[in-house]
Amino acid sequence: MSQLHLINHPMIQHKLTIMRDKETGSKDFRQLLKEISLLMGYEVTRDIPLDEIEIETPICRMTAKQVSGRKLAIVPILRAGLGMVEGLLELVPVAKVGHIGLYRNEETHMPVEYFCKLPEDIDDRLVIVTDPMLATGGSACDALAALKKRGCTNARLMCLVGVPEGVERVQREHPDVDIYLAALDSHLNEAAYIVPGLGDAGDRIFGTK
Repeated sequence: MSQLHLINHPMIQHKLTIMRDKETGSKDFRQLLKEISLLMGYEVTRDIPLDEIEIETPICRMTAKQVSGRKLAIVPILRAGLGMVEGLLELVPVAKVGHIGLYRNEETHMPVEYFCKLPEDIDDRLVIVTDPMLATGGSACDALAALKKRGCTNARLMCLVGVPEGVERVQREHPDVDIYLAALDSHLNEAAYIVPGLGDAGDRIFGTK
């Protein structure tokens, strides 16, 4: 069974509180999402393996550590997942970036895939899938299924806010994928929005309605 990691660092919680406030505008919302994504990235990549190499400092030679040859990819679920990419790229600037496009059918609340573009060697990479909201879990599960269909064998799901319903669905359908959240909220309302949540993340990132 996959693990749920709740990243409750005080600075993440502080920034998330500002994001939840309905008076926070798109500019600040985007900046805070970038900052939280960078902070969460430290935990998502905490167990990346290291190699030992020989280097020479200005003082002497030494054995030092560097990230091993294992490759990383960041795959946002369009469109809101794009808001988490920049922060992760600041942490891991050599990571490749793929994209998966899904939209939610407003009547059925089910995701529909309309775009998928991934690095050619996706089967050789640790993939971090990003989406600010883990609501029903439908988009996340479909995105993970699309990745696996194209050869991905090592993925992690990084979201800002989730609810038990979404977590349970991802763990049921993808028991090999760990989930990273900054907050686990109460439930979904009748429109399948997270409560208390922070509204529609995509609209708040890009200033749309």
